[in-house]
Amino acid sequence: MKKIDLPFRPANILLPRDCDMSLWSVVACDQYTSQPEYWQRVEERVGKAPSTLRLILPESCLEGPNVETDIMEINNTMTRYLRENRFVEYPHSMIYVERVMTSGRTRRGLVGMVDLERYDYEPGSGAMVRATEGTVLSRIPPRVAVRKNAPIELPHIMLLSDDPEKTVIEPLAGQTGGMELLYDFELMEGGGHIRGWKLTQEQLERVEQALVALADPAAFRERYALKDALPVMLFAAGDGNHSLATAKECYERQKKLVPQDQWDSLPSRYALCELVNLHDESLEFEPIHRVVFGVEPEELLSALEGFYPGAFRGGKVDGCAHILPYICADGQGQVVVPHPSAQLPVATLQTFLDQYIAARPGVKIDYIHGEQVARELARNRRDAIAFLLPPMAKESLFPTVIHDGVLPRKTFSMGEAQEKRFYLEARKIR
Repeated sequence: MKKIDLPFRPANILLPRDCDMSLWSVVACDQYTSQPEYWQRVEERVGKAPSTLRLILPESCLEGPNVETDIMEINNTMTRYLRENRFVEYPHSMIYVERVMTSGRTRRGLVGMVDLERYDYEPGSGAMVRATEGTVLSRIPPRVAVRKNAPIELPHIMLLSDDPEKTVIEPLAGQTGGMELLYDFELMEGGGHIRGWKLTQEQLERVEQALVALADPAAFRERYALKDALPVMLFAAGDGNHSLATAKECYERQKKLVPQDQWDSLPSRYALCELVNLHDESLEFEPIHRVVFGVEPEELLSALEGFYPGAFRGGKVDGCAHILPYICADGQGQVVVPHPSAQLPVATLQTFLDQYIAARPGVKIDYIHGEQVARELARNRRDAIAFLLPPMAKESLFPTVIHDGVLPRKTFSMGEAQEKRFYLEARKIR
């Protein structure tokens, strides 16, 4: 078998020393953006204790009036934590993670670093690590502003592997007795409980062997019944798509400043992340619904019918069609789009909404995780309409990306907000 250069490998991982871990670890910055009271509670709880809260910028603050000052303060705090010897470094390491949710389910993961040379977020990419959703380029520059001068990174990136036989991560669950326990604590605000163990050298080698087998081109073609010799897709970005794209952009900038023979040694070439198996029982794909504000619902529905020839409201559905249920203050129904060109209903809907909103500056769209919330928003406003989307079968994720390229943005969510990744581990990137 030809040697395969894997894009996921051990990293020099930083963990905090001598601090309250439940105050150190906070949820991903892109959560609770419409609930400032959440972040206020976290602020009051953390107080002056060492915390990743001081090392990240909540997404709700990205366009705030003090964003430049906030970023400078974050970078200064990172530098101070390093100067104060706040971290313990674990060289050439991977961490096996067990996250017990408040629901009682356990999500298993593996923390390491991904090679950004092997990652591409462009639609139709043949890279070994690919984006799952369309990357909104306008969202990258403000994140670059946060990362470009940062001495360390803290990831909320979650990569997914398609490992139905559970060969990579799951075998580690029965081997923790021989590992060094690195952390074991309760996460704040209903985040559940988390434990992490450092892999032994023997376990690192077993993980590598399992990933090599998963990345074998012949096995890849057989797994997805591919007739053509398409390039292997080993990992998909599940959460943190834009954070990973930001890391890529910062690395590409660094490459322009040094000779090519030094690219391998650039710390920015890699991004710390957690690898999770798509087939982990705790992992559930939930739909993300659309609520459109500032519209006359009847006019929008008529425009949707006109956008797709043959589309109609209600009635009997014959043959292949996408059904788009809607609800507004005047009632509910469905728009049927026969013989769609897209694979998923969300793509059919989003293609229309993108052009509709682009031509109407006063119209806004919100992406809502809970069906009940979407229903209430639409029922309580005369100028709103909600489209309720079906859940996506997670088993279709890799085949869809392989065949069709990236999914429309906000196609699915992996769990509720409190189940998202918390900041915990770090790595030097300068």
